[in-house]
Amino acid sequence: MYPLHLMLRKGRNMALKTFSFGIGKTTQDVALPEEHISEVLEGQPVPACDVKAATLEAMRHPIGSKPLQERFHKGDKVCLVVADVTRTWNRSSEYVIHIVNELNLAGVPDEDMYIVFAQGTHREQTHEEDVRVVGEEVARRIRLYQHHSRNLDELTCVGTTKLGTKVLLNKHVVEADKILIVDGITAHLFAGYGGGRKLLLPGVAGWDTIQENHCHALADHFGAGINPKTRNGILAGNPVNNDMVEAMEMIRPTFLVHSIINTEGKISNIVAGDPYEAWLEGTKICYNNQRVPFQQRADVTFACAGGYPKDVSLYQGSKCYDPADVTTKRGGIIIAIMEASDIYEPAEYLGSFRYDNEQDMEKDLRACFTIPFFVAFNLFCMTHRYTIYLVTRKENFEAIRRTNQIPCATVEEAWNLAKAQLEREGKTDYTINVIPHCGSIIAEEPKA
Repeated sequence: MYPLHLMLRKGRNMALKTFSFGIGKTTQDVALPEEHISEVLEGQPVPACDVKAATLEAMRHPIGSKPLQERFHKGDKVCLVVADVTRTWNRSSEYVIHIVNELNLAGVPDEDMYIVFAQGTHREQTHEEDVRVVGEEVARRIRLYQHHSRNLDELTCVGTTKLGTKVLLNKHVVEADKILIVDGITAHLFAGYGGGRKLLLPGVAGWDTIQENHCHALADHFGAGINPKTRNGILAGNPVNNDMVEAMEMIRPTFLVHSIINTEGKISNIVAGDPYEAWLEGTKICYNNQRVPFQQRADVTFACAGGYPKDVSLYQGSKCYDPADVTTKRGGIIIAIMEASDIYEPAEYLGSFRYDNEQDMEKDLRACFTIPFFVAFNLFCMTHRYTIYLVTRKENFEAIRRTNQIPCATVEEAWNLAKAQLEREGKTDYTINVIPHCGSIIAEEPKA
């Protein structure tokens, strides 16, 4: 995480503030006119915790549940559903060992527990990636299973939701005596928040089940685009979330252990207990940590993904667009900042930018919904609401142009282009919002 430097520098007519933005493992600076800056949106500074002590405390004094040692017993076959390598920001490798040891104290030996990685539609992990997720000791002691969403032989049907989603889940999970789910909690683009019920759907669900659920991220009728109820930080009335919760209740996990991460990428809180109540309490903690109220939408928003590893690809770095969408006036300018050293990962994401208009893209997305396709659609729609300058590596420029964004090599170059655009539009009293770490905040729009 890169610190935000604010240094006043007197110009001829106005003071300038210099901002330093993380891009990859380096930084870039830009001087902005102080009188035009409306907001600098940063999350709350929350100290890191003692991970072992916090994990033990959470498991022994849980939320909405008896302690772990009273929920699991000798003779139980226990499945730990653990978020996969794409979620290593949750730092699960630091605390899964304490969960396993606590299960031992409850009378469950290593041979009576196993881990299923909640990979959703993601690929199978390598052994090295398994170790990154759960740590070397756990990977050595506990049986590990990969989830394959397209392998029907590994799935079993547990019911159908009110929205008509046929729920197929991994047999290893369904057949366990008791289930314990492990992840971290942060805001999610269309599920409201990650973690909790998401460990089952999409985590260990079948391909068709995942698509049926995720399609609710689109509006009820064609042409309306994205469902406004399925957004970052929204749970109430969110059909994607409600569908996931209903699916989870069909097999009712026994216990949950989740981390909450501070702005420096370290664990600040551990929540444990009832799979719904503890998770819901965790979303409140996450919201309190990440919520950043702001006064007004601006003509220009600087939106930084936060440097490596948050900006390792365009897909991962896409988290910078959501808060910028909230903080920028319609028709305004977004300056997104991400290195995207692995620009073509996943190939499906960049390959989704092959359409000339939103209608054709939405039609095909509804016919074959995937998360990378949806995330691409979200950005494509944004490029028609705003002018987006993307600061990235020069070798990415050709690919970036395919996304309907304007590539730039430096933040300074992007700002010069933005100033020229503002001048052409006759905007002399423009406003600027600055978001140095987009992945760490929930931008809270002022109430009308």
